[in-house]
Amino acid sequence: MTDQGLPGAGAPRRHLGVAHATVLALGMIMTTDTLKTAPTVALNVGAWHFFGLWAAGGVLSMVGALCYVEMATRFPDPGGDYSFLRKAYGPWVGLLFAWSRFSIMHTGWIALMAFMFADYAGTVLPLGPVGRCLFAIATVAAMMGVNLLHVRRGFLMQAGLVGLVALGFAAVVAAALTLAILGGLPAAAAPARTAAPPLGRISVALIYIFLAYGGWSDAATLSAEVRSDRRGMLVALMGSILILMTIYLALNGAMMIGLGQAGLAHSTAPAAELMGRAFGGAGKGLIVLVVGVSAVASINSTLIVGARTSYAAARDTPALSRFGRWDDARGVPARAVLAEGGVAILLVIAGSFASSGFNAMVDYMTPVYWFFMGLSMGALMILRRRFPQAASDRRSWARTPLYPLFPVGFMLIAVYMFAASLLDLGVGALYGAGVMAVGGVAAAVLVRRPAAGARVRG
Repeated sequence: MTDQGLPGAGAPRRHLGVAHATVLALGMIMTTDTLKTAPTVALNVGAWHFFGLWAAGGVLSMVGALCYVEMATRFPDPGGDYSFLRKAYGPWVGLLFAWSRFSIMHTGWIALMAFMFADYAGTVLPLGPVGRCLFAIATVAAMMGVNLLHVRRGFLMQAGLVGLVALGFAAVVAAALTLAILGGLPAAAAPARTAAPPLGRISVALIYIFLAYGGWSDAATLSAEVRSDRRGMLVALMGSILILMTIYLALNGAMMIGLGQAGLAHSTAPAAELMGRAFGGAGKGLIVLVVGVSAVASINSTLIVGARTSYAAARDTPALSRFGRWDDARGVPARAVLAEGGVAILLVIAGSFASSGFNAMVDYMTPVYWFFMGLSMGALMILRRRFPQAASDRRSWARTPLYPLFPVGFMLIAVYMFAASLLDLGVGALYGAGVMAVGGVAAAVLVRRPAAGARVRG
């Protein structure tokens, strides 16, 4: 089945070059949340396993991304994995995913990054709890405005923001090198091989590592807008993850060496502490700026991607048709952008009542994310059987290497991470599951409406 959109509605154009798509994909993945996840990882595993798990997280993310490249190049659609799930499992699962991304995963991530920006801004501005909430809301609202201006402006801004964040990470690495030259490193900072930590501690570390690498699956929503669909999607996903893995290993290595394992594990702001030791107050101020830039970049890219999933789901669901309109003048699904941003603002307000809005959003999102990641790997195997292709057609799409080992292996990882997140995270995980369940009931009603109408018209 090929989705053509609603009558009279516009549709995405293939206007993104390979480099453009790679930068945007990198912006979807690279954020400063690793500055908050690194202490938790260091607290749960030894220094040697710290580096190994960060490298493993990048490699495993590339395995999952290779599976997505095949689906994205065979079935290009602005809905990304929504489209894959819908084709493989039917409209109910597709709509359930769109609801979960709209109400939990994407909007939760936008709220999480807004909270992070507000928390760091509160270290240099006189913001109380109410002020931080208003600051977070203003950040989301501003990014909504940027996306509604024009999609090209949003992409241009994304490229600049990614570059600034990379420079900020480079400054953290430079701080560790400066301390090494000046002899300011803590004693026994070099990683040493230790006994393997308990499985439960490894699970907690992986939850936070995959959180830092998360976002690569969102790049599939660009499949209908990349000029060279096969080569473009492969380079965009593999290139962005490889660049990010290199950056994360250097960044986390700098914090581990610069602070030592104990110092990193017990630091609430390791990059700021490291920069302060090397460069003083100016260094701390720079990190606050980098965190703000990263938050803005991540919110911007998530709005770009999330609105496209909402657009695709509304395009396929008559009862939601008002959100399935593509604004040709702006180059965006404008109503979907407004809805996405509105829900994110509601989550900011709700999260402001928790002791940590950032942690509340992590709990809220994680189990739902891994639930659908497992379904997506199964979708690849279902789609291979359901849509066999002639040998001549295979030149137009990228095949998953070592099939079916890669999708089966990553599916098992998703099942493990789903169970671990339910066991190790807070009550917010149950709230996320409850919101998804509500969406499941609503999706069942919406899916049945067109069929009932068809019987009446007959």
